[in-house]
Amino acid sequence: MKFDVKKLKELNELDFEQAAIWPFEVKVVVALFVAIVVGALSYYLIVTPKLPNLEAAELQESELKLKFEAKSRIASNLAGYQEQLRSIEEDFSTMLKSLPTSNETPGLLDDITYAGTSSGLTFKLLNWQQEVPKEFYTELPIRIEVSGTYHEFGEFVSKMADLPRIVTVHNFSVAKAGTKLSLEMQAKTYRTASRDSELLTTSEGGQ
Repeated sequence: MKFDVKKLKELNELDFEQAAIWPFEVKVVVALFVAIVVGALSYYLIVTPKLPNLEAAELQESELKLKFEAKSRIASNLAGYQEQLRSIEEDFSTMLKSLPTSNETPGLLDDITYAGTSSGLTFKLLNWQQEVPKEFYTELPIRIEVSGTYHEFGEFVSKMADLPRIVTVHNFSVAKAGTKLSLEMQAKTYRTASRDSELLTTSEGGQ
């Protein structure tokens, strides 16, 4: 059927009560207009309010995909991660063994004293300071003052580093004291917390 554009002039004279006898061309134009209006209203009244939910769902989908990919990588490398965990547990157990327990800390002063006197130093002060509790351990500062030579200081620090328990040195201060030098410093050792001690005991008991 040929579309006669001229008949569209009758749009200005439409009578809705006689819609059944409208020309074909007029019916097509009116139908398209109604379809466009209905489509626009449907979009703004039905679709637009749903768009935020759609965006949220798409964002959640992206996040879930990332989580799935991360878990998939972990699952594919599970054996490697388990081996790393065993290695970390062994290293942690070794470190705990290097920390003195409550019964061993008093003897540590004797070890430091021996390290100093065997290096040729004279002790002026060797005292425990206030303990500093941490999350997994307790920090035990020791105030040290000795007199001697640079060579003896170096030998003393080296011997402390070789002690079976962890001892770190901080805040060095060297001054001239008569014919010798005076060294003031703070040493720190670390006592295991009760929770870590229990973990170490359990780990050793299971071996």
